[in-house]
Amino acid sequence: MVGSGFGNIFKIPELRKRLFYTAALLAVYRIGVYVPTPGVDAGALKSYFDSMQGTIFGVFNMFTGGALEQLSVFALGIMPYISASIILQLLTMVIPHLEELKKEGEQGQKKITQYTRYGTIVLSIIQGLGIAVGLEGMHSPTGAAVVYNAGWGFRLLTVITLTAGTAFIMWLGEQITERGIGNGISLIIFAGIVARMPGALANTIRLVQQEEMGIFALIIILILMVLVIGVIIFIEQGQRRIPVQYAKRVVGRRMYGGQSTHLPLKINSAGVIPPIFASSIIMFPATIAQFAQVSWLKSVADAFHPGSVWYSLLYVAFIIFFCYFYTAVTFNPVDVAENMKKHGGFIPGIRPGKRTADYIDRVLTRITLGGAIYVSAVCVLPTLLITKFNVPFYFGGTALLIVVGVAIDTIAQMESHMLTRHYEGFLKKGSIRGRR
Repeated sequence: MVGSGFGNIFKIPELRKRLFYTAALLAVYRIGVYVPTPGVDAGALKSYFDSMQGTIFGVFNMFTGGALEQLSVFALGIMPYISASIILQLLTMVIPHLEELKKEGEQGQKKITQYTRYGTIVLSIIQGLGIAVGLEGMHSPTGAAVVYNAGWGFRLLTVITLTAGTAFIMWLGEQITERGIGNGISLIIFAGIVARMPGALANTIRLVQQEEMGIFALIIILILMVLVIGVIIFIEQGQRRIPVQYAKRVVGRRMYGGQSTHLPLKINSAGVIPPIFASSIIMFPATIAQFAQVSWLKSVADAFHPGSVWYSLLYVAFIIFFCYFYTAVTFNPVDVAENMKKHGGFIPGIRPGKRTADYIDRVLTRITLGGAIYVSAVCVLPTLLITKFNVPFYFGGTALLIVVGVAIDTIAQMESHMLTRHYEGFLKKGSIRGRR
């Protein structure tokens, strides 16, 4: 049943072309991860990062797909773009000009995207300079300097290289969204995490062989992974269906409407965006603090290392905030209520217009709280437990949420392509629903 569904993918020329295009661009991204930045001793840098496992660098390295520990041209990853997107979305709510652009539709969105690109370049320059200055003071555990020739020549070269790498990743993500299967930025992060998982699995097996981890602990971790994946799939497919009734209308000699339907509200309508945004916000100052040669900044960064109480509390707070923020940005109850009113739709027992908007907003607020608690629990609890067993970050809740969530969205988009061309989906009964 499922096999025949996947077989139908290659019967649709457009979908086949989109998949191959997406795979080719992701392959280009993975190749770029291994292109080093000039002027850096790769061996000394790797030794330094091996000694920094379990800190914020572990999380940052996970999101860059291993590019940071090698200081490749893609070392900054896609995080500056995500940070710029957050800043623009926040400014949209306080700057009238940006709010007007958002309401202008496609043309306004193009302008906002252009501003986001400019912001990405600015943030990349700032982060690149901070990393370059920090690298000059780094030494491996054996005392070897990470940078061969320190100075402004190295700093400028590093800033240009890292900024160009981030700009290229941003372009790859936009191309995957427009010409590929969609969700370009999420797929790039997905590819980075998945590519690191075999190495993490091999490392875990090595820990078991060296008796640094017991078989019992490994079994617990595997059971935990299966449970977390099951919970993610179950919740991501969950909906709160608000019944909607459409009044009958007579047009000429025909009668239209009168049917009953529902308004589906996702429990986690923000998807994997909150943990990605939260990680980006936490990592930006923490990375600068780690590279900066300032004692009190390093103390603050050490206090917020993954697995610590302060890191977990801050992470949960940001996840809850971005769950509500992103839901508010992408779903407007007032617009939904107005569209329902224009087409003669109403919620039984609720007056059309403002009362309907207030009701939808109230329901959305409640289920978003449940979704935020679910995302926080999935991202934090497994990581706290796994940290106790000294297991790599790739088995943590954040990585699993991103991998499973993006996979569900991608499969849902492929299924929609097949169904619109009268092919069966992946499952004969039911369908796979994405988050949007």
